[in-house]
Amino acid sequence: MDAPGFTASLVAGGVAGASVDLILFPLDTIKTRLQSPQGFSKAGGFRGIYAGVPSTAVGSFPNAAMFFLTYEYVKCLLHTDSASHFRPVKHMLAASAGEVVACLIRVPSEVVKQRAQVSASSKTLQIFSTILHEEGIQGLYRGYKSTVLREIPFSLVQFPLWESLKLPKALWSWRRGHMVDSWQSAVCGAFAGGFAAAVTTPLDVAKTRIMLAKAGSSTAAGNVLSAMHGVWRSQGLSGLFAGVFPRMVAISMGGFIFLGAYDQTRSLLLEVSRKSPCSR
Repeated sequence: MDAPGFTASLVAGGVAGASVDLILFPLDTIKTRLQSPQGFSKAGGFRGIYAGVPSTAVGSFPNAAMFFLTYEYVKCLLHTDSASHFRPVKHMLAASAGEVVACLIRVPSEVVKQRAQVSASSKTLQIFSTILHEEGIQGLYRGYKSTVLREIPFSLVQFPLWESLKLPKALWSWRRGHMVDSWQSAVCGAFAGGFAAAVTTPLDVAKTRIMLAKAGSSTAAGNVLSAMHGVWRSQGLSGLFAGVFPRMVAISMGGFIFLGAYDQTRSLLLEVSRKSPCSR
């Protein structure tokens, strides 16, 4: 990937990530509280729905920037013919690599954010300091494995579906041979995101329980299957799919904003780069 492509992916990913995370933060708070072991009302209900937003504001730009930078770079490394049956595999591998890298930034931000969301009376910086004091750096990365195990299946569904829907011969057959517009990419992102969100909700519930568990408890150890089994035993199927509707709504809207904004911003940056005298 050339320098303009590198910069465009980095900036476009960061802008898209920060936009969607901040716009949809209230829905994320509601989803987290629905999944909390203490229950929606005790976790705060509809009060203080912007609790934890500083953590998101700090982490969302670099997190999304690193995801898309890795995603586009791996796609370039695994270049295949546009008609190749290996295109979905390329997108799966690129998305998986992007999630592993992005989670190095995402998880600490997510841990602080979710603890703030279920204890709205505590300040974000106070929660961050408490985690470092009581659990050290590993406390900030509690749930890293569960987050990666949630994000990879999510991306394995979302990104190949998004890339496939963007193909003119797929959804936009009336524009055969033309690249889709940003709004069309956004519509594809909304559909792909909502579907992926629904099927990966049990993994999201397990991730939330692990991040919110008390230090030293069996759940805090980070075993995803054990966390899911515990939810199944205590709450059944409804527990595993707690928060599925706000999650689907948030991620569908997020997919529309995130992937549409990414495509639009990246296209604009590449166009500016091509017109720049320095690039000639």
